[in-house]
Amino acid sequence: MARYLKQSQPQSRQHNRDLIDRVREIIGDIEQNGDAAVRRYASELDHWEGQEFRVSADEIAAARKAMSPVFKDDFAFCKKQVTDFAKRQRDSILEFEAEFGPGITLGQKLIPVDVVGCYIPGGKYPLISAALMSVATAKAAGVNHVVGAAPPRAGEGIFPPTLYALAESGADEIFTIGGVQAFAAMTFGRVGMRPVDMITGPGNAYVAEAKRQLFGMVGIDLPAGPTEILVIADDRADPALVATDLLGQAEHGPDSPAWLIATSERLARAVLAEIERQLLTLPTAEIAGAAWQRWGEVVVVDNDDDAIRLSDQYAPEHLEVQTSRNDYYLDRLKNYGSLFIGEESTVAYGDKGVGTNHTLPTGRAARYTGGLWVGKFLKTVTYQRLTQEASRQIAPIMARMCASEGMAAHEITATVREERYTQRRREGSAH
Repeated sequence: MARYLKQSQPQSRQHNRDLIDRVREIIGDIEQNGDAAVRRYASELDHWEGQEFRVSADEIAAARKAMSPVFKDDFAFCKKQVTDFAKRQRDSILEFEAEFGPGITLGQKLIPVDVVGCYIPGGKYPLISAALMSVATAKAAGVNHVVGAAPPRAGEGIFPPTLYALAESGADEIFTIGGVQAFAAMTFGRVGMRPVDMITGPGNAYVAEAKRQLFGMVGIDLPAGPTEILVIADDRADPALVATDLLGQAEHGPDSPAWLIATSERLARAVLAEIERQLLTLPTAEIAGAAWQRWGEVVVVDNDDDAIRLSDQYAPEHLEVQTSRNDYYLDRLKNYGSLFIGEESTVAYGDKGVGTNHTLPTGRAARYTGGLWVGKFLKTVTYQRLTQEASRQIAPIMARMCASEGMAAHEITATVREERYTQRRREGSAH
């Protein structure tokens, strides 16, 4: 049984409809009116009045020079972690060719996507580490050309640490452009961009909706929307630490859900009290407090199995487990973007560069997909190679399958081979 001590407020459906219509309007305008539309939205939404969207080599050099040695060392550590993990994932996927019956050779190849557009959000918090998660991972997969994009900060160009991160992660070109217009420009090849085959990047609800609408014209990583955290805790957990982690994700924005599933009502009530106490001094309390007030939930369940079932229904983006039976949860949980096991792990580690990717499924999408990883940038393609005898042998089977579906032209492609290779076999025997 689940007992809610705090539940989230319902979201307005009208807001969703307005958002969808606005995104559709921007995308359609940029498709029809090209660079002029991009410039208009850049001015209106980003307050960008620059002449060139493409970042110059001099600007990149200036950003490199402006970074402190400590920042460069920290970034290098995170880049190595993310890249090494992505390469290990790449090595786990194999190409193969094998015989599946006499004369029937089937194979699998892995071909990187050719051109990828990687968006790095700005907003209140410039997500510097997002460059690692997208650009560096794409390069680890072998992507030929990466277009990086990020919004200007206060109309003055890309935030220098973000520009540094894009360049160091391996972006081949970088453009100063944000939001929906960035994804539309990458898709249609506007303002000097190469049209891309795939777009990636986290962001707000507008970003997620833009990716959803553009999917099909280009590939996407996944429709990652506002960030989420769910913590499962028992009476062994530290209420102050649980509260800290919930608020740590809530500060992303006022639309960021933070949920607690507890097997102890005492712990749950202690966390509620801790959140109120910490909000009194938290530097980002205005944002985190708004998110917690609207989207925060605390629910008490009877046992570990109930916690697992309920967590799998939430299918959260980030899932922390702070219990005395962490391995039990690891073995049984099914739906999550990334799992943080024990109080020693925290979402911030995954967000910033411990090695796993931080672009993860939200909105219960973890029921059917994982997050961004090196495999997203690889096309797993197949091929077939048959001998004439193998083709002759299977042709009648395939012809009958075609006939059962009423596909006469398909049937003929099989029967003509049976007849051809049967005739050649006879001619060969005659000699």
